[in-house]
Amino acid sequence: MLKSQKHRGPDDSGIRAFSLKSSTSFELPIVEPVAIEENFEGIIGFNRLSILDLSQNGHQPMCSSDGRIILTLNGEIYNAFDFKPELIADRFHFRSTTDTEVVLYLYIKYGFRGMVEKLNGMFSIVIIDLNEGNIYIARDRFGIKPMYYYLKDEVFAFSSELKSFYYLKGFNASLNAELLDEYLMYRNNINNTLIKDIYGLEPGHYLTYDHEKGLTKTKYFDINDYSRVTHHVKSFEEELYKLKSILSKSVKSQLMSDVKLGCQLSGGVDSSIVTWLANEIKRDNLLESVSVVFDNPKFSESIYINQVVHSLGIVSHQFPLKADFYQQNLEHATWHFEGPINHPNTIGLYLLAQRAKEHVTVLLSGEGADEIFGGYGRINDVMYPYSNRRFFYGLKKSWSNPIAYLKQHADPVFRAISGNAFMTKTMAQMLKPDFNYECASTARREIYESYSGSTFDKQVKYEVNTYLPDLLLRQDKMSMAHSIENRVPFLDNNVVAHSFTLPVNYLFRKNAIKGLFFEKYILKKLSALAFGDKFSFRNKMGFGIPLREFMNNPAFNAYLNEQIIPGIAKRGLLNSDSTTYWANNLHQIDHTALSSLWIAISLEIWIQKFIDIDHL
Repeated sequence: MLKSQKHRGPDDSGIRAFSLKSSTSFELPIVEPVAIEENFEGIIGFNRLSILDLSQNGHQPMCSSDGRIILTLNGEIYNAFDFKPELIADRFHFRSTTDTEVVLYLYIKYGFRGMVEKLNGMFSIVIIDLNEGNIYIARDRFGIKPMYYYLKDEVFAFSSELKSFYYLKGFNASLNAELLDEYLMYRNNINNTLIKDIYGLEPGHYLTYDHEKGLTKTKYFDINDYSRVTHHVKSFEEELYKLKSILSKSVKSQLMSDVKLGCQLSGGVDSSIVTWLANEIKRDNLLESVSVVFDNPKFSESIYINQVVHSLGIVSHQFPLKADFYQQNLEHATWHFEGPINHPNTIGLYLLAQRAKEHVTVLLSGEGADEIFGGYGRINDVMYPYSNRRFFYGLKKSWSNPIAYLKQHADPVFRAISGNAFMTKTMAQMLKPDFNYECASTARREIYESYSGSTFDKQVKYEVNTYLPDLLLRQDKMSMAHSIENRVPFLDNNVVAHSFTLPVNYLFRKNAIKGLFFEKYILKKLSALAFGDKFSFRNKMGFGIPLREFMNNPAFNAYLNEQIIPGIAKRGLLNSDSTTYWANNLHQIDHTALSSLWIAISLEIWIQKFIDIDHL
């Protein structure tokens, strides 16, 4: 199990056997397999990527001095050392300079919930308390670090990656077809997996396993608890500089590292702000940035990357993503992502991390800003439902039954949950004739209807809980595939909380005269302080890739027609007539068909690698 995910921690490994019943544990050797006596019913293993305190003092699993509390921590706790003086005053003796040891002592002092609610960082944490006979497993507030668990028959297992479960005795991977409709429409299953009996632990939750009572789940953080309080709001300019100060503190805390650190620079507003602030803080050290670029100028943001690099005087490493690399690494990326490659640009992140490892071990990125500050154009579609291009495009496509379309569009919940869908109901039925829209969308409708606040706030909360975790999972898996730690300053606890003190018109502005809208307005104005209005208020590109061009590459085309399309036809899950037609007409199909074809292709690749086999 450890070897299958050694890439997550190549610097050190540890294994410990334990018993909740007899309250005992002992360290096992990692070099050679050993037999475990029957009175030890549990084993925990950890692969370490050393970031703080590179010595053996940071070895995990880490134990309390009496050996009765066992802890593993994947991630970083940015406010950990704020608690160190009080812990020293309480006579806790520190053997390391790691955040892990701080968390261990916080647990001993405050208990699990008291500890986890204090943490500001990205983490999945496991604590085995032999005094209580409990196992606690927590995931950070927003799902920056992954955590899965498996519960079947008499086996309870947990891991940062799905592939570890394949080495459990009796494990047999099978497709959870009940989740397929939701996946096709939204390209994710909200922290769930497509493999039966394996569950994703939701962000902001922790599990408690008691050997007598079994498993319970507790929510310790809920973004719906935030309500937009703006009665102490200052002028826009004052709030602009206050936001800069809060973001700077977040970036500074996340520059903490005993290994080389750099920035993931896409050329967009969010990553450029992070790079700018990091460079201001690291004035005595030359900051390095890493970027993915394309030969096709329609997709490459190299002009903006270079503007940031030249403006700040930093080192830039730019890696071109080519069609050959894309095809050759599609299966490798799928193996690391452990799910269908839902976002085609995931291969770009795989390349970025692979090449970044030549220069750094830690990267700061701009992930999370769009969700927290309302950066998606679809928010405009939700707030102004009858004055946007998406509405008129949908009306045009529904010419045969416009009344039904208008009735559906009039439903605010429908507009909200379809905003981050990647497939229409009609297209989904073309791909899967027995597609059930209610099955795909009911859970999301219930989630959205549970939110409080304005239309803007509800959409932000919906994006954070249904869209962001998947992006963070992609960022983590592609980075850790090459032993790179990726940090996200926009998801600092204080930054997120502060965003809910800003008036909506500081975040989202619409010019009724010119028909323009500006999403995450205050972030764009912050970016303009460093890079100017022209840079900051350009049209959003996102991280698009020339997918049609890549799929038309001869090697990709051969792979598609020799292995993937025949696999889809033989499996019978999806309509092979549709996928075959789309694959044979790549030059002329529209973007919705191309996107649907991609979903079918990536699903088939994943099934071949994770479902059709007994062992990885």
